[in-house]
Amino acid sequence: MIEMTIESIRVSLMNYQRVVLLREKAEEGEDENAPKRYLPIWIGPAEADAIAVKLQGVNVPRPLTHDLLSSIIGTLKASIDSIIVNDLKNDTFYAKIILNTEGEQTEIDSRPSDALALAVRLEAPIYADESVLDRAGILLDKETGKPIMEEAETSEGKGKGKAVSEEEMKRMSAFYDFINTLDLEDFDKRKS
Repeated sequence: MIEMTIESIRVSLMNYQRVVLLREKAEEGEDENAPKRYLPIWIGPAEADAIAVKLQGVNVPRPLTHDLLSSIIGTLKASIDSIIVNDLKNDTFYAKIILNTEGEQTEIDSRPSDALALAVRLEAPIYADESVLDRAGILLDKETGKPIMEEAETSEGKGKGKAVSEEEMKRMSAFYDFINTLDLEDFDKRKS
């Protein structure tokens, strides 16, 4: 499992589809400029808003669905241990919520967007299965925000980033086209 952070939520200016961009979390003592893999996951507008509201610290007058669910989890004296983006089948991502209840762990099947909306509310760690990152993770050029097409050394010599073949690019063309329509001028600028 690779720990991830939510880098941003992006909207395509051409078709208004949303994608949440997860980024490999930097390990302690690691070079901040070392290339990181990103995992783009298509999400619906309601889930994008639910994640963005919490990330931006916006207060809403009434609880959203994910606020209600996090309240129910707390009321039942349960907690979320983590969420895991654990599979990718036919261009659909799958996730699990690892719930702790009275010392027992329970895995709950979830859409990644809902799991991420809960994770940001309950400050739960986010992980991606290595196999998911191997299939759908991309390295992005820091300056252009475009996918890196050749092999690149990953952080701390953990191995090579997988080269993206033309066949894989065709399979991932929806992601590639989407990424190419994003306005990435503020890509590496983080709010403090």
